[in-house]
Amino acid sequence: MRRCLVHGFLLFLTLIATCAVAQRGSGRGTGTAPGGNPSVPYSGPYSSTPASIAAGAHADDEKKVEFRSETVLVQVPTVVTDKAGNHIHALKKEDFKVEENGKEQKIAVFEEVTATNARLMPTRNPPGTFSNLAQNGEPPRNVVVIALDTVNTPFLDQTYGRKELVKYLADNVDAGPVLAMVVIGSKGVKTISGLTNDPASLLDALKKVRGELPALQGVDIDAQALSAAGGATTALVAPLTPGGDPTTQMEQFVVQGDAIYAGYQQARAIENTMRAFLGIAWSLSGIPGRKSLIWATGGFPFYLDSPSAVPGGYLSVLYERAMEALNDAQVSVYPVDVRGLVGNSPAADTSRGHIGGQAFVTKSNNRSWLQASTIGTLQDFAAMTGGKAYYNSNDLATGFKRTVEDSTSYYLLGYYLDTHNTKPGWRKLQVKVAHKDVEVRARSGFLVTNATMNPELTQQADLGFALSSPFDSTGIPLSVQWRGTSPDGDKKKVAFALHLPVTGVTIEGDRNTYDVDFIAQAVKNGVPPSNVGGTAKGALTAEALTKIKAEGIFYANSFDLPPGDYQVRFVVRDNLSGRIGSVTAPLTVN
Repeated sequence: MRRCLVHGFLLFLTLIATCAVAQRGSGRGTGTAPGGNPSVPYSGPYSSTPASIAAGAHADDEKKVEFRSETVLVQVPTVVTDKAGNHIHALKKEDFKVEENGKEQKIAVFEEVTATNARLMPTRNPPGTFSNLAQNGEPPRNVVVIALDTVNTPFLDQTYGRKELVKYLADNVDAGPVLAMVVIGSKGVKTISGLTNDPASLLDALKKVRGELPALQGVDIDAQALSAAGGATTALVAPLTPGGDPTTQMEQFVVQGDAIYAGYQQARAIENTMRAFLGIAWSLSGIPGRKSLIWATGGFPFYLDSPSAVPGGYLSVLYERAMEALNDAQVSVYPVDVRGLVGNSPAADTSRGHIGGQAFVTKSNNRSWLQASTIGTLQDFAAMTGGKAYYNSNDLATGFKRTVEDSTSYYLLGYYLDTHNTKPGWRKLQVKVAHKDVEVRARSGFLVTNATMNPELTQQADLGFALSSPFDSTGIPLSVQWRGTSPDGDKKKVAFALHLPVTGVTIEGDRNTYDVDFIAQAVKNGVPPSNVGGTAKGALTAEALTKIKAEGIFYANSFDLPPGDYQVRFVVRDNLSGRIGSVTAPLTVN
């Protein structure tokens, strides 16, 4: 979903008398968060749950939604193919019907999009200037990001997944889509290759990737099943009864203890995975068109009994924000189960010797339930984003190939959300096409919660995440230029200027109100980060509005830094829409 933006209405901060610009930080390591206490440094991203969001197992249990904007555009990229998988073209708006929770919606936006495979030309910046512009006014391309998941994938299966991916890339060197590759690991996301039209270079980078022990490596399957169920079923572990078989009693005692550890590891895996998806979505948000994310994984330790399910606690906010970001950026997730064909019989587990009787039945049930839950979650997650899950097949290369083909052509449908309906939870979407023998793939719905509809609630968490993310966020086009240095005692004053071109910032209402955060963080190894920043908010006069349409935002500030080499992260957040722009620039202070 994207809130409607008045494009071209930007802020020329130094010339507008009505701006209320709150400067924070002197460049001396104050560590201030925009909108926060100057003495409080940035906290970890999404480290706590806003008080207005009730922790629970389902988004339906949260408090009623407080919409920050009265106008919310729901965008639904839709792939239409025949039974053979060929894309169907030249359909008209009248051929489509969009339903939300069974109620037909008025289609306000309709467009057929054919993605190009033209080469992606790198943005050329003047010396001393850095930007996050991935594409500059160019038509949509077929963009595919490949995420190798080492957090949720058994170690040996990671090797097989890379082997199949090598096979796909080797057979499709001249295919032409824009590709990128990342690894989702326990320490975050690592970029293997940025956006490129050259599969050969991606292939070379892939051959250098090494595996990692996953979060649940060595955890008993029964413990994993018990923890993943989270009380959803009581049939997974035999109860502890007085006078029972001592061996069985001890085994069940160990399994229940292991389940506690598995729960902790699963929470970490969920957090690492959703942080990765959020970062990927933000990095693609400024690139026009539908994008595909191939998620090469072994599963996801999150039991989805319904699309409204959320992990609970602080993970709920992160999960909801990540799902919203994927939808806003038009990213469809295609999970590819790199485990291939999976056997469920406990007879293959030789770690505990012979298993028979009731223990064999219980373990068989555990494995069957966990496998069905894993596949079901991948299917649901794919459907929620408009993708498709590939599983129970050792031919992974075919899954990769079909995913790439999916984004070559689609229809973009849009309607305006009824913001008078403040009920939280999952809004089911269904797209129907008035043609026989067609297959329609569109996201199955979206979450309407305070975390997805009110950008104020995640302001500081968003800024903290954007500062630490390995990706440049492209939701707001942004360029930064160094403006020289001057002596300042035993330090140097380093000046810079940010510029936002005529897209990406929201101007609301008759008073032309705006609210934008700026933060810059200089990082040097072994030294606490130095932050400077400010918030610009207020109302624009007619004269100021005319000025900013022509010239956009200019925000100037400076650091006071000792000599050394720095990486400086610049982040801009539009607090009315929640959109983020960020870029990293190297800096040497002599």
